[in-house]
Amino acid sequence: MMRALMQPHRIVMLAVAIGLVLWIILGGNWSWLPKYAPMIGQGIWRTVWLLVLSILIGFALAVPLGLAQASGPRYLALPARAFCTVIRGTPLLLQIWLLYYGLGSLFPGIPWIRESDLWPILRQAWPYALLALSLSYAGYEGEVMRGAFASVPRGQIEAARAMGMPRRKIFSRVSLPLALQSVLPTLGGEAVLQLKATPLVATITVIEIYAVASRVRQDTLITYEPLFLVAAIYLVLAGLIVLAFRRMEGRQPRRTA
Repeated sequence: MMRALMQPHRIVMLAVAIGLVLWIILGGNWSWLPKYAPMIGQGIWRTVWLLVLSILIGFALAVPLGLAQASGPRYLALPARAFCTVIRGTPLLLQIWLLYYGLGSLFPGIPWIRESDLWPILRQAWPYALLALSLSYAGYEGEVMRGAFASVPRGQIEAARAMGMPRRKIFSRVSLPLALQSVLPTLGGEAVLQLKATPLVATITVIEIYAVASRVRQDTLITYEPLFLVAAIYLVLAGLIVLAFRRMEGRQPRRTA
């Protein structure tokens, strides 16, 4: 590891990166930071929980979507394939706007929704942002899980059936663990992409970290420093995601031929 890092071109790149960071820190105008620090903290928190919840909800939808396409009956496989095709074939920004300006403008005209206990939540922007991010993640990961379930060796499933395992136990102890083991690196990459998709929710007034940076730029007319800070925050969050998935990959048992 250290030998690879000590190669001349890597040392030069590291020195340039350190010099650039020092130049930004020492030469930038950071007088606005104390005033906006609480808002930045709230933006980071909102970004993180939108990311985590959308991944959890999206993956919970992706598993049945992938299973339906890989081994489900035709009446389940076709709708699942159509859903993944539509989600993957349309921009996420368009999906966010359709949900927010579509459902968001439809619900106020329905009396029983306006009078329900859910109305204080549905009148806000974040439920539509969370729904759009979750459906987008489900559409992409549904296709990933389709390939994962299709790659599970048939001999493993046949052996489980020969042992008398019920179908549900075969899925939970054979199909799903083997499928997850094969796509875990892909899921890590998709989680990073999901993180980089969260700034789009700022277009529907959800105040996450990118929206905070835009607010700082509008209030102070300082352009680059807020963007540098946001870039650093996203780099840290992406690094944590990569480390978490590599840790999970390291705990997976090695598959033998």
